[in-house]
Amino acid sequence: MLPAAVRRWLHRPKRSDPRLLSQFFYADERVTRVVTEINCLDVETDPQQYLVLLNQLRLSQAELLTIIEQIMDECIPKERHGRDYVIKFPEDLLVDSLRNHMLFAAECLMARTYIDVDEADGVRLRPLAKDLLCSLELVRTVLREQSLSQHGPYSEPVRRALIRFDTLFAEFELSYVSSLVSVKSPEEIYRQQEIVVLFCETVARALKLGYLTQEMIDGYEPQLMFTIPRLAIISGLLIYPDGPLNLERKPEEISRVFSPFYVLLRKIRDLLHVLSKEELYMLEKRVLNESATDSQASSEVDSADLRGSAAPHVCLSVPRRSGQEPKSAQAGAVVDVSRHSRWLELRARYKSTEDMIHTLFVCISGVADQLQTNFASDLRAILKTVFAIVTSRTEELEVTDTGQVGVCVGPAVPHLTDCALCSSGRQSHGRQDTLEPPEWVPDSTCSYCMACRVPFTFLRRRHHCRSCGKIFCSRCSSHLAPLPHFKQLKPVRICTHCYTTHLPSTHKDGSCL
Repeated sequence: MLPAAVRRWLHRPKRSDPRLLSQFFYADERVTRVVTEINCLDVETDPQQYLVLLNQLRLSQAELLTIIEQIMDECIPKERHGRDYVIKFPEDLLVDSLRNHMLFAAECLMARTYIDVDEADGVRLRPLAKDLLCSLELVRTVLREQSLSQHGPYSEPVRRALIRFDTLFAEFELSYVSSLVSVKSPEEIYRQQEIVVLFCETVARALKLGYLTQEMIDGYEPQLMFTIPRLAIISGLLIYPDGPLNLERKPEEISRVFSPFYVLLRKIRDLLHVLSKEELYMLEKRVLNESATDSQASSEVDSADLRGSAAPHVCLSVPRRSGQEPKSAQAGAVVDVSRHSRWLELRARYKSTEDMIHTLFVCISGVADQLQTNFASDLRAILKTVFAIVTSRTEELEVTDTGQVGVCVGPAVPHLTDCALCSSGRQSHGRQDTLEPPEWVPDSTCSYCMACRVPFTFLRRRHHCRSCGKIFCSRCSSHLAPLPHFKQLKPVRICTHCYTTHLPSTHKDGSCL
């Protein structure tokens, strides 16, 4: 049997070999060489060289871990340990070099050097760090043996060593990061997703009212980083009160982003309910850093959205019906009168409308600015997700019927394949009053928009077109129109295809969701 040194020389892979095992061999060799130089160096006589070698060690270790990661993806793709827990980490920690940081942390713990964690956590984590480093040495040993043998399928010892290393690394990473920062719970992650939905709805409303333009969003205007959170506070308290800013819940039941401001938010909410639609418009313009005395006529403000949710909130009278009123109606009238008295009391605290709006502006801006300071990482993650959703330059890879892959950009008028109304040619156009409403496509049978093919997610929800019954995203079903032939006399949601192709012009009024 040949000596190990001779066998190593004979089976040494070529540097030009692109296979992962060959790349690993030379990356592992570089790590070993740098470690040897550090061990042979007198740190006291040449500290500068020590720092240079230490930096080389970090770089070579990062390269080695990257190659091991690729080998695990190739060797044990189905046995990889899940890393879904990283969604709980603050965004600041989600960097490309996180793996290398974890390895360095394990080495520090084994040397009893507690840099980032206190001593108690360090003692607790040391056994896990020891197991991780021993597992890494075993992985390096078996992969070296594999790289010097005949190239072929990965051996069973390699597979076992990789699986154990992957598991230990995930356990150490989660434990170490949890000792450094506050890791989010599943409930808090869900609440953060609710805030993303609120921000998206706020942007959609601002676009509809003309507060923002699509060009501003597509251009990632810096002012939006302040404008969107401020408008979202108003929307969450007034327009969408059942969302993440539902203050009827206890402080611990809302997101930790807003819970520190619970008392102030309740005061802001109470004062917002006093505003009329014109005063709300003035406040939102103030938030947008525009003049409160904008020349825009109030008739332009009275859009469908304002009529539905931003109408005057002061109930000056209680409607009464002829005849005897039920007791529940009488009780409701008493509550409304009491509430109206409370609103009048709130208004009386301010010298003028401008004084009241200024107070609201200062409070809302203060809360939003504190979010930028105290929860910068969370707010960046939220805004990053919001911009990924609301920007119009969204491109998706789409596989066509012929098997070709192309880029699908969200179209202004999506083409609807397999449309029953198109195929029938609307033969019953002359007898529309006898038509039956379409049967809705079940939600469970459709995982993507039937027009633009974007997949549905927690944030991108399903919407049925009342004209054809198919399922679309909000962009592809944003029109409102009555359907008299289906006995739908009030405006209902209609997809863009049906609105532009099958709806008579007499039924189109330009209303959008």
